[in-house]
Amino acid sequence: HPRYHRCMNTTAPPIRAVIADDERLMREQLRARLAEVWPELQIVAEARNGLEAVELVNQHRPELVFLDIRMPGLTGVDAARQIAQMDVGDDEHLPEIVFITAYDQYAVEAFEQGVCDYVLKPAEPERLRLTVARLRQRLARRAEQGAAGTADALQSGAELARTGSARA
Repeated sequence: HPRYHRCMNTTAPPIRAVIADDERLMREQLRARLAEVWPELQIVAEARNGLEAVELVNQHRPELVFLDIRMPGLTGVDAARQIAQMDVGDDEHLPEIVFITAYDQYAVEAFEQGVCDYVLKPAEPERLRLTVARLRQRLARRAEQGAAGTADALQSGAELARTGSARA
């Protein structure tokens, strides 16, 4: 079997997401509407509360998390704080977070947490298309930064090999 470097893969891996909402019908509706506006998105897990959301994000390491704000045990805002504190590897990123909620009074706090978007329920397809566009833009920017960082590291490594010393 020939060995391939993972950078040689021409198709990008699918974007993975976790959905968290304490209401089953809301999770199902969001899943269906996301399938409509972003068919290639993979929903890898669904959480019923904030604590479960944090555990599932830690387990699956998705690129995206859709969080309800009012959930039992741990609110979506608190779950987002915990997710933001997670350790990530050199080639990993913390997931982008979108709050999906029936309450607009949390918007300022949500954006202070650095979330990508804040969508009021019910999440209409037209509104989700805007969210998807924002997410794709953020993920593309992230990929470009990652590629630039890899190129810099390779250049530094080549320079080190050539000169035998590290750059100051």
